Order: sequence, then C-alpha cells, then structure tokens
Amino acid sequence: MVIDDQNTYTSKISSRLKTSSPKIAKKLPQNVETFNNFLKTKIESLPKEDQGVKLSGHAKKRLEERNLSMDGNEFLKIRGGIDKLKEKGGKDSLIVTNQAAYIVDVDKQTVVTAMNKDDMAENVFTKIDSTLFIN
Repeated sequence: MVIDDQNTYTSKISSRLKTSSPKIAKKLPQNVETFNNFLKTKIESLPKEDQGVKLSGHAKKRLEERNLSMDGNEFLKIRGGIDKLKEKGGKDSLIVTNQAAYIVDVDKQTVVTAMNKDDMAENVFTKIDSTLFIN
C-alpha cells in the first residue's frame, strides 16, 4: 500500500479500525501525533554531525545542471570536511574534492552550491572564510 502522507495514512487506518474497534480508532490521531512528536524530538536531539549533510535547493539545481553526481564516497568527504572546518572555526567554506568544488554553510551543514572541479579555473569565490582540499 502506498502512503501519500500522514493524513491519508490516518484516514485509511481509522476507517479500518472504526469497523473493528471504535475505542482504538478514537485514540489513533492522538497516538500518531504523539509518535510524530517523539520522532521529531529524537531527530532534533541528535548531534548535528549525526543528522547528515543537506543540499540547498540551489545546490540540487546546480548538481543537476552540471551533471555532477554525489555518490556515497563524495558525501562522506563533504561530511568529514565539514567536521574539520567546524573544528577550525569555518563558517562559509569552499570544499574541493577530486570531482567538484562545493560552497558549504558549516553551521547548517548544508551544501549551498557546487561546480565541476574543471570549471573552477576562472571563477572568483567570495564570502568564504576557509578552504579545504580533499583527495
């Protein structure tokens, strides 16, 4: 069964439970909301480094336009790079890997934009406070 969203899921489950057990059906929306709050609290309580690296909408668009793929190895390089930059006090940084260059917001652990490493030659990078080269 494909679940579109929480409301669809809740309505499908509620309709099934109403026929079998009205007491459970009345409690369902509250239980679902309680569970959602529980998950949200757990995720928010994780250290930022355990929450992963995010891609901004702009970065997603640039990766697509420039035919760049971010495989698991590249992702781990960026994540490790963000950790190193954070230790050194970096805020808005340039991470250069063998494949590409990424501008990252270190505090938000977000890739802001990306470009192919070969296309970096004549570009000017502004408003960055640190650079990290990763092989």
